[in-house]
Amino acid sequence: MSKSAIVIGAGVIGSSVAWELAKNGYSVTVVDKESGAGQGSTSASSAVIRFNYSTFDSVALAWESYRGWQNWPAHLGIKLDHYAEAVNAGTVMVEVPFMPFASTEALFKAAGIPYEIWGAKELAEAIPGFDTGKYWPPKKITDDDFWDEANGELTAMYTKDGGYVNDPLLAAQNLAAAAVANGAVMKFRTAVTGIIKNDKRVLGVSLSDGSELRADIVVNVGGPWSGKINEMAGVGEDFTISVRPMRQEVHHIATPLNLLTGPMIGDMDLGTYMRPSPGGAILLGGTEPECEPLEWVDDLDNVNMVRTQALFESQVMRVARRLPALQMPSSPSGIVGIYDVAADWTPIYDKTNLPGYYVAMGTSGNQFKNAPFVGKLMFKLISEVEAGVDHDNNPVEIVGEYTGHKINIGTYSRKRKINENSSGTVMG
Repeated sequence: MSKSAIVIGAGVIGSSVAWELAKNGYSVTVVDKESGAGQGSTSASSAVIRFNYSTFDSVALAWESYRGWQNWPAHLGIKLDHYAEAVNAGTVMVEVPFMPFASTEALFKAAGIPYEIWGAKELAEAIPGFDTGKYWPPKKITDDDFWDEANGELTAMYTKDGGYVNDPLLAAQNLAAAAVANGAVMKFRTAVTGIIKNDKRVLGVSLSDGSELRADIVVNVGGPWSGKINEMAGVGEDFTISVRPMRQEVHHIATPLNLLTGPMIGDMDLGTYMRPSPGGAILLGGTEPECEPLEWVDDLDNVNMVRTQALFESQVMRVARRLPALQMPSSPSGIVGIYDVAADWTPIYDKTNLPGYYVAMGTSGNQFKNAPFVGKLMFKLISEVEAGVDHDNNPVEIVGEYTGHKINIGTYSRKRKINENSSGTVMG
């Protein structure tokens, strides 16, 4: 007897889940209110590939996913005209007081991830024109002390692996195409308006066109809409981890100077991250510094999706402090996205107390990099739970096919204790 599934959301994570379910025997329908795969939060992603997380399972998940990106066409297993490309530029993460490298080093050693610790000399040699001074903590650009002299020199962790994916939208489209090639049906421009259930389990979804879809399981991968969808399903009371939408901006600076041609840089010392972009440009965003108020979203239908001059100037000016040769552009360029933020910036990949209804939510802007493997993780979880495994009390594990690392899916439980080791930022 065939099994059926509805996946809500066709972003990079939802498309990955749909692909894995479809190629493992499920009859899959993907529902998304946008006009195509990846056109929501995914399209606004900076698509960074890094491994700096606060738990071994998250480090191992990113390391496993990296291998998928490196072998992307073979990983997908289908012939396409165009593939997203992982640019192996490497990563540099500067050390800040609340995130010392000792814990990260231990996790990297356990996962077998090569790394180096750089001082100011190595930083200056690797990234010409890079100001290696410490300015912690990040400050508002209007503060009198914003331009104070450095109070020391930076130390950084360098990994030769990692970097970024050149086209996050195309990556989601690649995964959606792989899902369709395995029989999945994509239903775009259609919103979920209700979850159909009885007193035993989920039965399907109601849609904005007035129709209904029935299925054995439903997977909520609705990004910033995931909380609203959970309300429709009547789940969430047993969640110990809250999830809330947040508005974010990612900016783009066109520069003929090729100021940043090397690694992706996580600069929490100044509250920014940056990476190269095609044509010698720089893509940059913030790392939730205390000097920059978080923009929580209460009304998803009325979000300002236009870049703001104030935030653009704040983030670009802090990057310019690190790259003094950078000139402030006259007008902002970039994109606005909505993060689906979990309280500890660690996602929820889990079952719920409504049998047959699963969630992949709270991806917090830091899970794009894990798209190659999250679908496999969710399929493993779903398979075991549907077979009768009590995941809440006996967490399901999955072994990476590239690395062989064992990943405890309970790390991403809806009922977990908050991750006290989290940075409290997009870095996880």
